[in-house]
Amino acid sequence: MKLKKRKIKYSAIFFLCWFTLLVFLVDGVLKFQTLVDYLGSYILTEIILLLLVIIPTIVVYKLSKE
Repeated sequence: MKLKKRKIKYSAIFFLCWFTLLVFLVDGVLKFQTLVDYLGSYILTEIILLLLVIIPTIVVYKLSKE
């Protein structure tokens, strides 16, 4: 599988912006401990937050033009 530089660049830019936004929201606005209390599990919270970063990044990679 050949990776295209443009696709990787767009995905990396999206990843950085989205990750920064989620870190700001989780650490600053929502408070991580509040999310853990709401969801009931530290591991479940971590998995959901990781998927919220990884899945959209993969989608941007797939949808960006070569």
